[in-house]
Amino acid sequence: MSDLPLVVITLGDPAGTGPELILKALVQPEVRALGRLLVVGDAATLERAQQYTGTRLQLNPVTDDDAARFAPDALDVLDLKNVDLARLQVGRVDPLAGQAAYESIRMATGLALAGRAGAIVTSAINKAALNQAGHHFDGHTGLLAELCRAPGATMMLVADKLRVSHVSTHVPLRVAIDRVRPERILKVLQLTHDAIRRLGIERPKLAVAGLNPHAGEGGLFGDEEEKFIAPAIGQARALGLDVHGPFAGDTIFYRTLQGEFDAAVAMYHDQGHVAAKMLGIWRGVNVTLGLPIIRTSVEHGTDFANAGTGRGDPRSLIEAIKLAATMARQPCKI
Repeated sequence: MSDLPLVVITLGDPAGTGPELILKALVQPEVRALGRLLVVGDAATLERAQQYTGTRLQLNPVTDDDAARFAPDALDVLDLKNVDLARLQVGRVDPLAGQAAYESIRMATGLALAGRAGAIVTSAINKAALNQAGHHFDGHTGLLAELCRAPGATMMLVADKLRVSHVSTHVPLRVAIDRVRPERILKVLQLTHDAIRRLGIERPKLAVAGLNPHAGEGGLFGDEEEKFIAPAIGQARALGLDVHGPFAGDTIFYRTLQGEFDAAVAMYHDQGHVAAKMLGIWRGVNVTLGLPIIRTSVEHGTDFANAGTGRGDPRSLIEAIKLAATMARQPCKI
C-alpha cells in the first residue's frame, strides 16, 4: 500500500455532516483501496458521529502523519483535539466550529505543500462560521489561494463527464463581467488544459462559453466575445492548446457532457455552476486549479438540516476522493 498516494481529508465544519460523510465513505473497502487515507481534524468528533451513522470503524488518533498505520481495520486521524463536544451543537453556525474547520484546512494544506501528501480532499465548511471565527474568506478557494500564495486560483466542477472551469467565481455579476479579459481567460484555459491532462487525457479538447446570449450573435447582443474572448482563444491556440468557441452558454455544457469536448470554460460562477449542479449536487466534485497542490472537494454545503441524523449522502465525497487519488497518480503538474 506504500505505493498509493497519501490523500488527506479534512473534517470540515464539525457541526455539519462532514464527520458523518467521512465515516460513511471510508467504511467502504473500495474507497479505502483508493489510497492511503488520513483524516485531519478532531478525533472525538468523528467518534461521536459514529452514533449517528451506526458505523463501527476503529479510529487511530495520531499526532503526526508519520504515525499513521493505514491498517485495513482502522481509520487514521491526525487528531487536532480542537472541538469542545460539550458545547458543540450540530446543525448550528458556530465560530468555534469555523475555527476548527480552518485549522484542519491549514494543517492539510501544510502537509501537501511540504510534499508529505499527494492531495487533499476538503469536506464542507460554513462560510458564516469561518468568518465569525475571524477568517474572512468567501470559501475554500480564497482561503487555499492565500495559504498557497496562489492569487490566480479558480475552480473546476466535475460531474460525470462534464468538467467546467470558471473565469471568475464568488464576485458580483457586474464585477464578473469586468473580469472577462484575454489574460484571465488564457490563464484559465492553461489551468484547465493541465488539469484535464492530469486526469489522463493527453490532448484535451476545450470549449469556451460566450458571455452574452448566443455568444453575442456577431455583436448584436454584446461585443465581449469579439473584443476579449476570441483573442484569448487565438492566444491559446498559438500556444498549442486545442480550444474552440466562443459558444452559446445555453448549448456548450450539453455538448461537453455528450463528449464533444473534454472540458468547458464558463465566464462566471452561475453560468457553470447551474449546468454542473443540474446533474446532481451529491455527485459533483470541486477541483481548485492554479494551486501548487492537488485539492478536490465535495460540491455541497454543510447540510445542517441533516447533521446528527446519519442521513447525509457521501457520494460527492467518494467522488472527490477518487478524483484526488487519480490526479495524485499523474506526473504532470497543474
